[in-house]
Amino acid sequence: VAFMSHREIKILTSELHKQNITGLQWIGSDAWITDPSLADGEGHSVLLGSLGFTVPKAKIPGLEEHLRQLHPSQFPNSQFVKDFWEEAFDCSLNDTVNSERRPCSGIESLQTVESQFTDVSELRFTNNVYKSVFAVAHALDLIIKCGGDEAPWSSRSCFDPKHIQPWQILQSLHRVNFTTVNGQRVYFDRNGDSPARYELVNLQITTRGIMEGETVGIYDASFPDDQQFIMNNISVVWANGLLEAPVSECSKKCLPGTYKLLQKGKPICCHDCVPCPAGEITNLTSLQCFKCPPEFWSNNQRDSCVPKPVEFLSYSEILGMVLAMCSLLGIFLTTIATLIFFTHKETPIVRANNSELSFLLLVSLTLCFLCSLTFIGRPTEWSCMLRHTAFGMTFVLCIACVLGKTMVVLIAFRATRPGSNVMKWFGAAQQRLSVLAFTLIQVLICLLWLSTSPPFPFMNFVLFEDRIVLQCDLGSAIGFYAVLGYIGFLAVLCFVLAFLARKLPDNFNEAKFITFSMLIFTSVWITFIPAYVSSPGKLSDAVEIFAILASAYGVLFCIFLPKCWIILFRPEQNTKKHIM
Repeated sequence: VAFMSHREIKILTSELHKQNITGLQWIGSDAWITDPSLADGEGHSVLLGSLGFTVPKAKIPGLEEHLRQLHPSQFPNSQFVKDFWEEAFDCSLNDTVNSERRPCSGIESLQTVESQFTDVSELRFTNNVYKSVFAVAHALDLIIKCGGDEAPWSSRSCFDPKHIQPWQILQSLHRVNFTTVNGQRVYFDRNGDSPARYELVNLQITTRGIMEGETVGIYDASFPDDQQFIMNNISVVWANGLLEAPVSECSKKCLPGTYKLLQKGKPICCHDCVPCPAGEITNLTSLQCFKCPPEFWSNNQRDSCVPKPVEFLSYSEILGMVLAMCSLLGIFLTTIATLIFFTHKETPIVRANNSELSFLLLVSLTLCFLCSLTFIGRPTEWSCMLRHTAFGMTFVLCIACVLGKTMVVLIAFRATRPGSNVMKWFGAAQQRLSVLAFTLIQVLICLLWLSTSPPFPFMNFVLFEDRIVLQCDLGSAIGFYAVLGYIGFLAVLCFVLAFLARKLPDNFNEAKFITFSMLIFTSVWITFIPAYVSSPGKLSDAVEIFAILASAYGVLFCIFLPKCWIILFRPEQNTKKHIM
């Protein structure tokens, strides 16, 4: 990289030529890359293929015509014009004393003279002067026009053109924005800088056999980011006249989805391309991996973020379908048991131990099977509130019916004395009232839960990195465990009473079956709590559905299956004599 003037580069190339040093790819500064005198220096071929950025050249309309019309009479006090004129026409102006040149005739004209003064083919820095003068002119124009038509009235300030100060011009330059006649836009940013514009010049041998700078590309910072550097359709000549670019000993550019990891002990351009971690991406504009937003995850290529899939227990997956089928099967079996009991409602085995509670228990079991379906499907605000409260109230109704039947068995057989009036204090009306009272307590707990901190749907981003779990938040864990605790209390109470009545002397002791059903019920719900807490995402809903179905099936099979078996296949046992 040679950052120096054209004089210094000539000295350097001369020495390189003497020592026969070739094959170097030179990068030049604008001070020498377009200098035409390079072709005259010794060893200029060393610089063949050099590249460099320089100020872009432009055509200034009317400048050449203006220069060719100039005459010394227009600048009588200019020593530069006088010296140039005498040199260009090899004559002496009138006021020259003891001159060896012939006197100028006065008819000399620059219209036919070719010189550096009239050559406008390489106007580079001259164009900057041209734009600078116009920028100041536009700034003055804005001042005289009170800030311009686009300036708000509150910021407009008018000045007398005869009393304009430099600071006012400088302030007005920040608002300048115009386009020159050759299509170049002129403006300044908030730092006072104009947009960078350069031409990429390549030293090549032209058709005339001399080395000249050829523009092979442009850079303009005022263009959009992806259009600032544009290469022309001109082949670049590299060092030693090669038509192929020299290959650097650097690593290849990392593709989107990977990031640079520098190799230890090697140059800074040597690196490995390492894939981004899961959940992070890189694209064409980023050098380091960055994380996707919470709702998104990286694709397999790690070059874009895609929406995370939303996961919940649905009817379309195998687990949801199996649980739904088990629930529908429970409803079907409960309906069959209800029909059997209804068609044989006058038989002793149905009438024994309050047939009204038996039918109410069957209805509550149907509701238990139905409420398990509310745990399947996309959680909504209403479904989240319904699933837990419906579960709590239907199960309490179920346990209350079983508890009522257990108390009837226990009280009936404890009243052993003839003429005892114990049963009149726990007749059919009192049994209905006890079921209603037990259920109302759970209803009050659920209402208190819903009014203070009800369950609601929420998106869980923490459980899994690559997907969103849509689930129901309990709202208040105290409310949920209060519902469970009350169900557990009634189940334990029912189990204890049934256990006390398990050996009572009768041919069909319902207390034994109630004991087994409550044993299954309590076992299921004791194991439910640790399983529910440790199950992630939609599996926690599946665990709760399994607990509901298992306990409901336990009550259905233990209490009603033996009675249905006797009704259908052992009718000889379905007699009052046998029951008594």
